[in-house]
Amino acid sequence: MISKKEEKKATVALRRRGLSYGEILKRVPVAKSTLSLWLRSVGLSKRQKQRLTEKRISAALKGSAAKRDKRILLTRQLQTQAHSQVGVVSKRELWLIGVALYWAEGSKEKAYHPGSGASFMNSDPNMIALFLRWLSEACNVERERMRFEIYIHESHKENTKRVRKHWSSHTGFSIRNFSRVYFKKDKINTKRKNIGDKYFGVLRVKVSASSTLQRQIEGWTRGIYEYCRVV
Repeated sequence: MISKKEEKKATVALRRRGLSYGEILKRVPVAKSTLSLWLRSVGLSKRQKQRLTEKRISAALKGSAAKRDKRILLTRQLQTQAHSQVGVVSKRELWLIGVALYWAEGSKEKAYHPGSGASFMNSDPNMIALFLRWLSEACNVERERMRFEIYIHESHKENTKRVRKHWSSHTGFSIRNFSRVYFKKDKINTKRKNIGDKYFGVLRVKVSASSTLQRQIEGWTRGIYEYCRVV
């Protein structure tokens, strides 16, 4: 059996070689508190300190990467499971989904502006595509009645062609339908994050001659919240 004196001598020698506490404990299995007591007077060279610092950083990065990979895997598993829970969406379910979407993001008729038509505005191309399908399949709105307006910040004027192409590809409408582009003024020292190649502004979908549809949507919305006992 190795004596405590020999163990201490071994740990001091390993420490002077620049090994970390963890590396020493793998070779000399003693309590960490004992190791700390034995080595508190043992100094390290600048190079040895640098090596240990680099090792700690590397370990931290590996730990962070492992946590990230675990989070990504868990997220994928949750999303896959959630996706399978949706199943087939019936026409009635599509209708209710669209009403709820419009309730959240659609325009509302104002008392001071009666007869206003239906319009829907969002930056998410998937939501826009779903809304267009809702108009077509649940509300029987002809494609010819659907109009589009693009709103982007003026600092992206040079990207207008790319933005129009983006919305055309996600809606299935010809790029000619996206001629109306409005530029919003940028504010100085803004902290906006909607910049770069993934910025495509906001799309407004307007339905011509749709004051009747607007009032129907208001009734559908009222039916939902009254049935759900919101009021």
